[in-house]
Amino acid sequence: MAILGTRGVPAAHGGFETLAERLALELVERGWRVEVYCQVSKPTPPSVWRGIALIPVAVRGDGAFATIVFDLKCTLKAAFRPALPLVLGYNTAAFSILYRLTGKRSVMNMDGIEWKRDRWSKTAKAWFWLNERLGSLFSTHLIADHPEIARHLARNTSAKRITTIAYGADPVLEASTAPLADLKVRPRDYGLLIARVVPENLVLQIVRAWSEIRPGLPLVVLGKLMESDPYHRVVKAAGGPDVIFAGAIYEAERVAALRLHARFHIHGHTVGGTNPSLVEALGAGSPILAHDNPFNRWVAGDGAIYFGDETELRRGILNLVRAAPSRLDALSAASRERHADAFGWRGIFDAYEDVLRRQLPSRRAARRGREAMRRHEHGPA
Repeated sequence: MAILGTRGVPAAHGGFETLAERLALELVERGWRVEVYCQVSKPTPPSVWRGIALIPVAVRGDGAFATIVFDLKCTLKAAFRPALPLVLGYNTAAFSILYRLTGKRSVMNMDGIEWKRDRWSKTAKAWFWLNERLGSLFSTHLIADHPEIARHLARNTSAKRITTIAYGADPVLEASTAPLADLKVRPRDYGLLIARVVPENLVLQIVRAWSEIRPGLPLVVLGKLMESDPYHRVVKAAGGPDVIFAGAIYEAERVAALRLHARFHIHGHTVGGTNPSLVEALGAGSPILAHDNPFNRWVAGDGAIYFGDETELRRGILNLVRAAPSRLDALSAASRERHADAFGWRGIFDAYEDVLRRQLPSRRAARRGREAMRRHEHGPA
């Protein structure tokens, strides 16, 4: 099988790249031959990393257009290779018509409902909406990472073509307190917000609520802030003295430590499917204060606290700031229980392997695929 749709492995940016790396390594352990397409800046020979065949695809630049070109080149290669493609994300699903034209089966993880996100322009929303439809049309089987995403997709295709597989995370049971010292905070004495700083994640509302009520302990905000972004400037201006803007932190161990030692985790995401950050917070046993919507309700379960507006957000913050240790321990236990029930990697790997096995071509079809690849690479005999 082959994994497309990410920049490649080893993972550097989280999310789909982490899924690609973890799934690829697990499938190699289970005896699969796994290929991962990797974006590089100049022609590079293929290589092997921990048993995974890395297929480099050279693309100049690093912006949205470069990503589209990269995805097109990957699809052109994958369409003529025998491996079953697993495409992570539908942002360039239009290219999957190549799989249909070459008679290949393909599996696509449909991610969240990207075209509903406020941060995109009308043109970008139209592009995402179109590619969501084309992904449903051209892919042989679809993976939804949340039951709400599956229901959304089933409006335009048969539910039999959809399998729900959530995102996973490792449990975090212990971690150094050194990352806390860097930010001058103490264990169980700060709130934590980890999010892309965009309107639909309610970062402004959370920062504003915390700054207005001044609960007596700091809020640590992890997320990239750029002075050139108007929304980012408004968020920073709303932050009072108790708000620590720590920027983007990509070191997994530092982030895990901040999650584990936080008094509670605030999750303001309003759209999307199973959010990796929320799953990882559950795995760290963080008490959860989350925006009340069907996506977060299913992920965090009944053991979290929810808010619908800024009044409820302020109330939730104060309740958790003032909560007794026994109350925090109960919320932490509920988070760990929900994580163990639904988001352990083992069950997720099993579900992916089951879907991939069911989509593998017959031996005759695989032989035709190998012959097509030879013709594509070497021309007619």
